[in-house]
Amino acid sequence: MNLVVTSAVVVLLSLAPTFESRASDSTDPEATIRTLVRANAEKDLATLSRLMAHDADITSYTIAGRKYVGWPDLEREMREEFASVQKLEMPIHELKVWTKGDFAWFTMELDYIRFVGEAADIKRTVLPLRETGVLERRQGQWMLLSWHESFRTVQFGYSQAQQPAPAASQHLVSNAASPVPDLSGGWDILEVEDNKRYTATLDKNGNGTYTQHGGRFITTKYADRLWQGTWQQPGNDREGGFELLLSEDGTQAKGVWWYSRFGAQKNIPPREHGGTYIWKRMTPPPTAQ
Repeated sequence: MNLVVTSAVVVLLSLAPTFESRASDSTDPEATIRTLVRANAEKDLATLSRLMAHDADITSYTIAGRKYVGWPDLEREMREEFASVQKLEMPIHELKVWTKGDFAWFTMELDYIRFVGEAADIKRTVLPLRETGVLERRQGQWMLLSWHESFRTVQFGYSQAQQPAPAASQHLVSNAASPVPDLSGGWDILEVEDNKRYTATLDKNGNGTYTQHGGRFITTKYADRLWQGTWQQPGNDREGGFELLLSEDGTQAKGVWWYSRFGAQKNIPPREHGGTYIWKRMTPPPTAQ
């Protein structure tokens, strides 16, 4: 699992492209939030830096369990994200802001849409996010202090050439009873949000290794095509769980993964920090079930 899924999908939009217009649009909390969203979508690091507090002890959280303390780590990963994508879009679906004195707080729902690739091979991934955060007015300017974001739905990202998964797959349930299949063989795995691939080699019970930091999958339950288990990565000291829905023909599976431990950080709420992925068999399923 890759810790940095989106670089800081930092909350936050402006109504005009120039520095001067953005400054005038950032004189109240809601305008500041929208300015930040737009600046993120336009990969405008200067505006993000200007409207985010740089206090060394400020702590914020993004998806996949990533924790930021202070500005430098966040800035570095945002630069990496901006360099890795062709384009970003961040439409806001809902934004509510409350103000008391020199402080404000907000809730927001938006999509973080990444376009990765070249020309006809552009891949479009949609991350449905929920954001909360706190702002403070400093010398007349509202500044974003701390923020937290998570997925608002269990939903698969998809490319422009693909359609969203059907509702049954999104909820990872199956109504059709099926025998436990032979899960052995090689599997190609795509982590959707980061467009990252690796392979797994499993035995018939769904246990085996994968090519990511010495990783290992352990299947703990299979029923009605719902495939559940745990993963460990000794190479970077992380572990967690996964849940997949296996297709009826046994050739692919779609599902979610999450952290249960990240280094010394334990007791991470299940399913709160993670992502989605798609598994595809590298060889046909064994004929004997």
